Amino acid sequence: MSELNEDYGKKNIDYYGNTRPELLQFIAGKVHSALDVGCGAGNFGAMLKEVYQCEVWGIEPEERSAAAAGNKLDKLLNIPFNKEALEKIDKKFDYIFFNDVLEHLVRPDEALLLATELLAEGGKIIASIPNIRFYPVMLQLIRYRDFKYLEAGVMDKTHLRFFTEKSMVRLFAENGLTVETIRGINKHDFRYLNLLNALLFNKLADMKFPQYAIVAKKKAVNDKIICESI
Repeated sequence: MSELNEDYGKKNIDYYGNTRPELLQFIAGKVHSALDVGCGAGNFGAMLKEVYQCEVWGIEPEERSAAAAGNKLDKLLNIPFNKEALEKIDKKFDYIFFNDVLEHLVRPDEALLLATELLAEGGKIIASIPNIRFYPVMLQLIRYRDFKYLEAGVMDKTHLRFFTEKSMVRLFAENGLTVETIRGINKHDFRYLNLLNALLFNKLADMKFPQYAIVAKKKAVNDKIICESI
């Protein structure tokens, strides 16, 4: 997180306050410790502490939201997530979260490599990543011939990287991780898309989702990717 769009720190403070309860379904088993990278105001980490009675650390470079997170989490680092950050972290984590964070980074690959160094034995990385093939985005691109940035959402003006379901899997695979689950979240229904998708034998199903959730672990011999797109 050493290289972010300069507008990232100019967002309305509410931008950093999402709780993201839809990601809890991707956690399996006991959680003793978790690291929330780009934790914002710490609301997601606070929820983890309440639900799992676990220790939660947060990393957030934006000063206002980091100050809020510091009152909710066990430890808060108001620094970018980079090699220097590793020197300040003296433990391993069962889960490391990137909740709509990787797309803000110049080098999301480096962030994943750093995260693997902080995983405990059997630990997992869970990420939520915006889907550039989301129907409203594709409609703007194809019908209106426009690529318009917005204050939030898939076309957030602070996004530096854009991903499809396939490129998300490739990002993790190329950085020593095996994707166990990839699943669309926060589904929207669009009448015309549903009709077109039926005609095209479900080839456009991914366009219903503004984001995908990914669960990944360190790659091992003979690992297979399980795709749970819905």
